[in-house]
Amino acid sequence: MTTTSSTTGVRVVRTKAELREVLAGRGTVALVPTMGALHGGHESLMRLARPMADALVVSIFVNPTQFGPGEDYDAYPRTPDADLAVCEAAGVDVVWMPDVAEMYPDGPDASVMVDPGALGAVLEGAARPTHFRGVLTVVAKLFAAVRPDVAVFGEKDFQQLALIRRMVRDLGLEVRVEGHPIVREADGLAMSSRNVYLGAEQHEQALALSRALEAGVAASAEGVDAVLAAARTVLDAEPGVDTDYLVLTDPFLNPVDGSFAGDARLLVAARVGTTRLLDNHGLHVGREGA
Repeated sequence: MTTTSSTTGVRVVRTKAELREVLAGRGTVALVPTMGALHGGHESLMRLARPMADALVVSIFVNPTQFGPGEDYDAYPRTPDADLAVCEAAGVDVVWMPDVAEMYPDGPDASVMVDPGALGAVLEGAARPTHFRGVLTVVAKLFAAVRPDVAVFGEKDFQQLALIRRMVRDLGLEVRVEGHPIVREADGLAMSSRNVYLGAEQHEQALALSRALEAGVAASAEGVDAVLAAARTVLDAEPGVDTDYLVLTDPFLNPVDGSFAGDARLLVAARVGTTRLLDNHGLHVGREGA
């Protein structure tokens, strides 16, 4: 049975059959996939997507296959009432909230999975070996169910966005993938559902990530080594930050050497307390026009 929230005008559906019924005849469809615990960054994705299609769908599903052993699947924040309020404010038409059985009828362990290839084995993939297999699998399932004309993702998970674009290209999926720049809190911290895990002191420590990226961008005219050295200095000065990686790549996440010049992406992953955070920034390495 299709349900509507009692506190919002957003249509809430739980199954693929309900979803297809609700979307029938609505014209073009935009999709914003999420795992809930929605914040201003998610809302900005919805507002970007709203004029792109006749109907706007937001999916809310905490996907078990992208969490590794010992990660925070069970503890991941789930705030459905607040999420629906965010969706209504952003003009969402349909919220799809399937359960695990709907997405993985034979169970997550028995599902056919999407192999992310070599790009899925570096950076986040090196730290979380099964993560991107789960991400691409669930995104493929979401695309198959919603059949969107366009899907919008944030750039905070930049490697994820690159892999989704590659999956769409390599598998010939008929959906346009749009990226949205990172949305930050007033103090510069990249918005993330996991920020709720940070205490006040840890929040202050986590600001080292955005400060490091800013330092790298400020040094970009001096070349690759200067970018990495400037960013590393900021991270090393904050004892509360345990850096996993700090890398500079080209826009397609290919590694670069010290002679590289051109558009690039500076990415960092670090743990603050028990919370793992990601951030990144685009920049131009070298003196433009030189």
